[in-house]
Amino acid sequence: MSAKRGYGREPRGHERILVKGARLLDRPRELDRQADVYVADGAIVAIGEAPGGNRFEAEQILDGRGLVLAPGLFDLAARLREPGNAYRANLGSELKAAAAGGVTGIVCLPDTEPTLDEPGLIEMLVDRARQQLLARLHPLGALTVGLAGAALTEMVELAEAGCIGFSQANHPIVDTEILMRAMQYARTFDFTVWLQPQDPYLGRNGVAHSGGVATRLGLPGVPVLAETVALDTIIELIRTTGCRVHLCRLSSAAGIERVRRARREGLPVTADVAVHHLHLIDIDIGYFDSRMRVDPPFRSQRDRDAIRAGLADGTIDAICSDHTPVNDDSKLLPFGEAEPGVTGLELLLPLTLKWASEAGLSVGQALERISTSAARVAGVACEGLVVGAAADLCLIDPERPWIVTDRTLVSHGRNSPYVGREVLGRVMATIFDGRVVHDIVGAGDGR
Repeated sequence: MSAKRGYGREPRGHERILVKGARLLDRPRELDRQADVYVADGAIVAIGEAPGGNRFEAEQILDGRGLVLAPGLFDLAARLREPGNAYRANLGSELKAAAAGGVTGIVCLPDTEPTLDEPGLIEMLVDRARQQLLARLHPLGALTVGLAGAALTEMVELAEAGCIGFSQANHPIVDTEILMRAMQYARTFDFTVWLQPQDPYLGRNGVAHSGGVATRLGLPGVPVLAETVALDTIIELIRTTGCRVHLCRLSSAAGIERVRRARREGLPVTADVAVHHLHLIDIDIGYFDSRMRVDPPFRSQRDRDAIRAGLADGTIDAICSDHTPVNDDSKLLPFGEAEPGVTGLELLLPLTLKWASEAGLSVGQALERISTSAARVAGVACEGLVVGAAADLCLIDPERPWIVTDRTLVSHGRNSPYVGREVLGRVMATIFDGRVVHDIVGAGDGR
């Protein structure tokens, strides 16, 4: 496939790359055809015929025959564990995992240690990510200082430092007046507020979906009401303030219906869902499998089916990985004590393709939910497969099976319900900013 392997290298400088004979798939631009793609100086310089009268000399050739070339994936929620928590993962390890998953753009949450509530921290994080040369990092700043839900952060300064929006991660604001003031502030400067709808009291000690499974296992439950009460409050505040809000990681049928009504009303709201919520439900907890401990919890089959339908009809804009590396010691605990979170950067593609296949949707429709649609939600330009666009691309084999194991995951977080399972769809190469940063064909190591 390649004249030289890109996986594991530390790239320096732009490369002249030829991707030969791939199926180019970019649904928003109505592009679906087989052609060669030429990359130089960090951009796509030609599609089809070589630039400069066939005088293009590629430093690296990727054989894309039988594969799909698409815009790089864009993940709306990933915890990279920096600053702080380096014992779980670090920026380098997780950006390598992003490259392995075809992800070239990442939104990171502000619940780091220390919290992303100071411009200096934002600038440091963005600069460190830039030095890695693996993916573009788009931080969310903390909505309140220390995510404590009391004093508002200096959003303007944080935005100037590089924040694309403001969030509480999974720390709900208890005082509704403070939330309203935060949304008024954000509206004044046309910032987007990212909120995970979660009532601070309902189900606050819960670890599983309130229902028959939690009852039989003796686990404290998190009712759907915890999501819908929070959503009702947020939607009413959107009406009052006019603030643009992105709703993160919806989990229930009732929540999806509320968002559907809000969108029909014309309110400035978008929404995403974590990719694992498209497949797993509360019964998958089995006998206290702590790998299934997530926030929000896996809900009923009815809720899962509603999420799938909402994603298919456009009520939900995008799919995210909700990537949360957790060390083994924090997972090898009783279910109720285990830390919530799963690794997801490398599973975003295959699990999205699985949903699309089961929903009767095309590969192009699947990729749109984790690339261009996701980038649009974040307010980040995604130029796609056009001449002159930034060369952020992924080469995938939608039919390639692989088994998720410690050996096949690049992330330091191995906490996934899919460990030991076979999935379908593999990123064969990733091009970021005109460099091949991941290339596994011919590696011979089972990746």
